[in-house]
Amino acid sequence: MSAETNFSNARFMTVAEVADVLRVSKMTVYRLVHSGEMPAVRFGRSFRVPEEAVAQYLKGAVVDGQSETA
Repeated sequence: MSAETNFSNARFMTVAEVADVLRVSKMTVYRLVHSGEMPAVRFGRSFRVPEEAVAQYLKGAVVDGQSETA
């Protein structure tokens, strides 16, 4: 079994928890999930986001401080 399919160590966060960590609204998290920018698993009517997905999103969202117009 590969690491990608082994979820025994996976930890999941609620949309509210993700919103709190990112300091955005829950609606923003739902938009990220529905657009595919943030992977999530659906449990009934609720979504759960893997902690690793939040970490990856934050790594990709880092601004290096350089202007795009320069």
